[in-house]
Amino acid sequence: MSVNLNCSLSDRNLDISQPSSQRQLAIRVSASTNADSSGAPLNLCLVLDHSGSMGGKPLDTVKKAARELVDQMYYTDRISVVGFDHKASVVVESQTLDRPESVKDKIQSLRATGGTCIDDGIKLALQEISKGKEGAVSQGFVLTDGENEHGDNARCLQFAQLAVEYNMTLHTLGFGDHWNQDILEKIADAGGGTMTYIQSPEQAGEEFRNLLRRVQSVGLTNAYLLLELPANVRLAELKPVAQVAPDAIELTMQNEGNLIAIRLGDLMTDIDRVIIVNLYINHAAVVNQSGSIPVVTAQVRFDNPVMAKSGILSTPVVVEANLVQNFQAQIDPQVQNHILALAKYRQTQLAENKLKQGDRIGAATMLQSAAKTALQMGDEKAATVLQTNATRLQSGTELSEADRKQTRIVSKTVLQAPSNS
Repeated sequence: MSVNLNCSLSDRNLDISQPSSQRQLAIRVSASTNADSSGAPLNLCLVLDHSGSMGGKPLDTVKKAARELVDQMYYTDRISVVGFDHKASVVVESQTLDRPESVKDKIQSLRATGGTCIDDGIKLALQEISKGKEGAVSQGFVLTDGENEHGDNARCLQFAQLAVEYNMTLHTLGFGDHWNQDILEKIADAGGGTMTYIQSPEQAGEEFRNLLRRVQSVGLTNAYLLLELPANVRLAELKPVAQVAPDAIELTMQNEGNLIAIRLGDLMTDIDRVIIVNLYINHAAVVNQSGSIPVVTAQVRFDNPVMAKSGILSTPVVVEANLVQNFQAQIDPQVQNHILALAKYRQTQLAENKLKQGDRIGAATMLQSAAKTALQMGDEKAATVLQTNATRLQSGTELSEADRKQTRIVSKTVLQAPSNS
């Protein structure tokens, strides 16, 4: 198994008459399989909220969805289950799936009671996942319907960072309308996981299946994007790197000698991670003649759990731009769409911040901008959600918890891919 690494500039041409240019670089990364390769087994922990507020249909549907998920896993996979209310306990110890009926019976035994302590649940999950992490793809699904009133949100984030250090990925599922999207997003974003919104009990099964398909497609883990910039190229000072697909995430960087390292986490075989890098190119420092100049060298470092090898390096990709005399913009439409996806996310973030500050008009204006950006992308479903909520704010109506969560989800994902026609 190897890495697919493709790089595209927003416009490969640079105006030689100007001293410098700004360009966005879109980098698509995924795992590549061949006919002889097989994926690593899954090492999954389900972390399920069974507090009192989950009583009745919510918990019944979550247990049903979890049992169906077990049926969709392979006998070579590992499963563990942690339940939590105001304290956490191990419901199913980490084990291979050679006794699925026993696992499903224990899931069915969960009863709704008590409050909510998410961090205790994550702590136990990491302990269970660690028992089977060698040679496997280690994942945790954390589902809750409420605020972490008996826990510590800062501790949740510490555990999410610890999961990253041990090459585990946490995904979060918010059930209903009363969970904290800020915390669940940060937990998922920490390791390149995803946040899912289960608005009604009936959606639980489908969302579990979607998330399982995603983690079953993971081929390589602990991936880092490595960038080497020539002396005349620099990153933008403010938020220079972000992921835009499959979810929008602001990414952090670290220096490794002359390289810039950006953690991506898991690489999937059927879903690209798309990274946008904002570059400033000083071409006045280059010999004043037409021709190609190097802009960046990109490479991926990753682990292959099947081969039990870590720190594998992909083949470097050199990205070049063209210095031209009679410059005419030639925008790459696919890169432009990725740039718009990032703009939509950041505009929505600004709207949410303004709403928290009590600036309803400012929030509505930013949501309208985000809706227009979504329309430019061809994402009409997201545009409808964003514009509807902007209109509600303008009319003096408060946004419900469901409205706020829908806004967050459509800001991070593309609900409707643009038409190729």
